[in-house]
Amino acid sequence: MHPNLVRRALVTTAALGLALATAPAVAQAKPVPHTNAPVKVSLTVQGPNGVLFKGRIKTKGHEVTTATGGTHKCDGTNGSANPTAVPTPTAALDDAARKKHFTWDGTWYASFDDFSVDTIKKVSGGGSAYWSISVNGAPTPVGGCQFKLNAGDQVAFTWTSF
Repeated sequence: MHPNLVRRALVTTAALGLALATAPAVAQAKPVPHTNAPVKVSLTVQGPNGVLFKGRIKTKGHEVTTATGGTHKCDGTNGSANPTAVPTPTAALDDAARKKHFTWDGTWYASFDDFSVDTIKKVSGGGSAYWSISVNGAPTPVGGCQFKLNAGDQVAFTWTSF
C-alpha cells in the first residue's frame, strides 16, 4: 500500500475515533416506574382478645373515608413523605375492610396530614390503648398514610395498651 494511503487511513481512523469519543451520548430511555402500582401485602389486625383479621390484600394508595375523619388522600404523598403516590398501611386496612366487610374508623389530623386509627371491628383504642402500626415487625416511623409499602410486606395493626 502506498505510504500516503496508509497515512490517510490512519488520519481518517483517528479523526473518526475522536469524533465518536467527543460526540454526545445517545440518551438511553429509562423505564418510568409506575407510580402507585398495586401490591399484595399480608395484613394482620390483632385485637386485645385475638386476631380480628388476617389475610393477603391487594392495595394501592387512595382516598380514604371514615365516619369521624371524613375523606382524605392516603397515598404516601401525605406530609410530603413520598414524591408520588404509593401503597400505604392505612390504605391496606381500608381495602381489607371494604373487601372483607368489616368496619374501621379514624380521626383526621390536618397537622399530621394523616389519620389516627381509632376503631377496628368495634375495638376502640383511647384512654390507655391505641392501634399501633408496624411493617415487617417494626413500628412505622411515620403515619399510616405516609409509609410506603412494598409487595410482600407484613403489615400489622395491633391494639396496644400503655
